[in-house]
Amino acid sequence: MMDDSMVAARVRAAAQGDQRSWDALVTEYGGLIWAITRSYRLDAAEAADVVQTTWLRLCENIDRLRDPGAVGAWLATTARRESQRVQSRSRALLLVGDMVQVEVESEAAEPVDAALLREEVVTTVREAIGRLPGRSQAMVTMLMQDEPPSYEELAATLQVPVGSIGPTRGRALRRLRYLLEAEVDGAVPASGLSR
Repeated sequence: MMDDSMVAARVRAAAQGDQRSWDALVTEYGGLIWAITRSYRLDAAEAADVVQTTWLRLCENIDRLRDPGAVGAWLATTARRESQRVQSRSRALLLVGDMVQVEVESEAAEPVDAALLREEVVTTVREAIGRLPGRSQAMVTMLMQDEPPSYEELAATLQVPVGSIGPTRGRALRRLRYLLEAEVDGAVPASGLSR
């Protein structure tokens, strides 16, 4: 353990670039800095950053120290400040991270009645399709498949020319829209529409 005059001499020599003096300071005060970082419960990476930053601050200010013999107190104060800065930054990041998680969870959470509403819509659409005329009903049902058939396949199934698929499809979808709008308005036709 060095006394204040020995420490002051080492600090002045380290300021002049003497590596052995710098190493002596690291040996003398390295444990102190690590102990301070541990008292702030920083993780290993954060603690290593604080230790490195503390020594960097000494390197930047070593020739400006008012009392080179009190470098231990200066290092302890710098290590505490750096530990507090890292700790407060970590808390802020954690809180923002938690908020993002809460927002993601709230956006992803489906309202309780959403499944019921979705099922009601599906039922309404199926009933409306069931009220379409035969060919329109068949076409809309085929078009709603995960992999809808080609126009050629539709034409073969419905026994109509390929050129009539587009216009037939358009009429079927207009009829379906009419039935769904009538359902919403409460004026559902009692029977299906004519072809």
